[in-house]
Amino acid sequence: MSLLSRLNRKARISLVAAVAGGVALTGLTVAPSFASTTAPPAVTQSADEVSTQAAPVSRAEMLRRAKVWLTANNGAQVPYSQTSVWKDGYRQDCSGYVSMTLGLWKSGPNTVELAGNRDLTTPIKLANLKPGDLLIDADGSNTTRHVVIFEGWTDSSHSAYTAFEQRGGHGTDHRTLKYGLDAGSEYKPYRPVNLSD
Repeated sequence: MSLLSRLNRKARISLVAAVAGGVALTGLTVAPSFASTTAPPAVTQSADEVSTQAAPVSRAEMLRRAKVWLTANNGAQVPYSQTSVWKDGYRQDCSGYVSMTLGLWKSGPNTVELAGNRDLTTPIKLANLKPGDLLIDADGSNTTRHVVIFEGWTDSSHSAYTAFEQRGGHGTDHRTLKYGLDAGSEYKPYRPVNLSD
């Protein structure tokens, strides 16, 4: 009796869909066959599959992408949500927003992974912040963790900076912040690995 005939109907449908989509089965990748005019189906990729493959993005391009969500909702900011995904495929929370600006996989890693995965970010010193770097609070719960995109210092005293963020109760924002500047702050500075000068 063949493997296919031993599986129930739902399992057979799943197996056929997996093979047609080119999913790796038992360590072997089955390549799908598509007509030249047919686009392959969208595949959601995991962090392990994509993080090291994220294309380099310039600081200027990252900040340009950050500005898009300020008016992407018919002239208004993209609303905040930890469960909804925006039209571009990225989650509408702070880490989904950052993932969009960096061109990471959709719908994006969460804040804890942005801070802890060295394929995504590297810790840096506060004094070394450049436009496009991140300030991340990866402690606490999903209601307290946050990430913002550093744009630039407001003056030579480095007592405040302008940043882009996707925040609860508001959505996409561009404003002056002081997160991470006080001693003992849970916000730490990081440099995205695929960010280029």
